[in-house]
Amino acid sequence: MATSIKKLPDNEQVLSGNGACGGCPSTMALRMVGKALGPNAIMLLTPACSVASMGMTPRLGYDWPCINICFATAGSSASGITHALEIMKEKGRLKGETPTVFNWVGDGGTYDIGFQALSAAAERNDNIIHFCYNNEAYSNTGVQRSGATPRGTFTTTTPSGKRQPKKNMPLLMLEHNIPYVATATVAYPGDLYDKVVKAKSIPGMKYIEILSPCYLGWQFDMAETVKMSRVAVHSGAWLLWEAENGHITFNKPSAQIINGKKAPLPVDEYVKSQGRFSRLLKGADAERRIAEIQGDVDREIAFMRERAKISI
Repeated sequence: MATSIKKLPDNEQVLSGNGACGGCPSTMALRMVGKALGPNAIMLLTPACSVASMGMTPRLGYDWPCINICFATAGSSASGITHALEIMKEKGRLKGETPTVFNWVGDGGTYDIGFQALSAAAERNDNIIHFCYNNEAYSNTGVQRSGATPRGTFTTTTPSGKRQPKKNMPLLMLEHNIPYVATATVAYPGDLYDKVVKAKSIPGMKYIEILSPCYLGWQFDMAETVKMSRVAVHSGAWLLWEAENGHITFNKPSAQIINGKKAPLPVDEYVKSQGRFSRLLKGADAERRIAEIQGDVDREIAFMRERAKISI
């Protein structure tokens, strides 16, 4: 059972007064990450919402050492810092517990622009945690489509709706044979907290992807962020799972959907609550296009159910 929110530590690594939007899921998720990692960590950020909201140098909205890096370099930059810390430890220049090195990067810097360096870091099994806060678009630069954008979504670069399904990035990372991969979302903070605590304890490369519904890009009321995250999970559009050394385990409530104990909500209940699908819903072919999205969700559930039967 996931840790109760009432039992989470009191430490806060996200400081009050940062520039995040109201209801920002990235900031909400980062609070849980901070409680799990504690203060002994080094944070790397590529251009994204969390960089824009952290404040102007030399002020920071986060209570860690933070380094802003190039869009494509999260994997290589974190690897370099990790190896530097290891050398300092060997030479006796670093005392005590080695800081946790982690990337806090959006889907653009993970799925697309940053994938090459991230893949290389995973292949080397460098001792870092890569967090992808996935709002399914390049939200900070005007809401353009990314590899994480689902089919049917309106963005500034897909004005008639994206025609392609999104990638399964956590699965791609799993196929790098790294020791830990997980998915999470802000509607289940205890689940996220537990996964970060576990990742911190595992040597090597760890990847955690957090669904982050963006009210601005997804076009819903900012007070509905947690509700939107929950509906994503209950519809099967976002599955909660973790994999240790290649073995996949599903977490509640996704486990109930995968095991057939609970039917997922129809995906139209999910998409109709978001303005980013509005053009799809107004067209003459709305029924067909909603069926395409439902098909994407159903195939993903079926595929992950079967993939979980395979242990590396």
